[in-house]
Amino acid sequence: MKKSHPIRRAVLATAATVSGIVLLLSLKPASDPGSAAAAVPRQPPGAAAPQGGAQAAGTATVTGAVAQTQYGPVQVRLTVNDGKVTQAEAVQAPGGGQSTQVTADAVPKLNQAAVAAQSAQIDAVSGATYTSAGYKESLQSALDKVPAGGGSGEGEQESGQAQPARAVTGAVAQTQYGPVQVRITLSGGKITQAEAVQAPSGGQSTQVTADAVPKLNQAAVAAGSADIDAVSGATYTSGGYRQSLQSALDQAGG
Repeated sequence: MKKSHPIRRAVLATAATVSGIVLLLSLKPASDPGSAAAAVPRQPPGAAAPQGGAQAAGTATVTGAVAQTQYGPVQVRLTVNDGKVTQAEAVQAPGGGQSTQVTADAVPKLNQAAVAAQSAQIDAVSGATYTSAGYKESLQSALDKVPAGGGSGEGEQESGQAQPARAVTGAVAQTQYGPVQVRITLSGGKITQAEAVQAPSGGQSTQVTADAVPKLNQAAVAAGSADIDAVSGATYTSGGYRQSLQSALDQAGG
């Protein structure tokens, strides 16, 4: 009987050891999820934040009035940043038939010209006279809406005092070949820009207008008055231009 006690103790000890190992094995998987979770990358707080807020300070978007042309409406939208036109686009332009191709060719050139000139005093695109005229009209309307101090007029700070540019449109002058109407932009009491928002068109008048009006515009800015010479071959248009130009100057008090 005495010899059986050590054997019983050995059996009990062995059973206890096996039970402990089994218990440890059953507990080990419970620690794995912790290491697995640590391996999953977490998105840092605010990682997806760069949405919105990308527009630079001082940037504004202005849309000009719709200009009706013989082939359809034209409307221009400008992006202005710190007083400079940084982008121009036509949100409406003639389409359908041949107009679709004309618009596709002309509008990108007009957009580039508007940004380069920083004004509506841009040349018409060959083959797109009506679209060009409507574009310039809507472009000027958009420029007129640019907030004071953020406009595109050159020389606003010539005298050290910033003076907002303003646009004045003269009365319509009726001529033998059609109406003429002039809009001028003044800054510091000087004409900084002139354009014909209406001019004779149709038949030969379209070509005469395309040749004469840019020269009349330049002459008005250079002279600072309506005392300008008539363009050869465009006597009636020149007379109507000067009449409307004087009307605009009278309204401006100049």
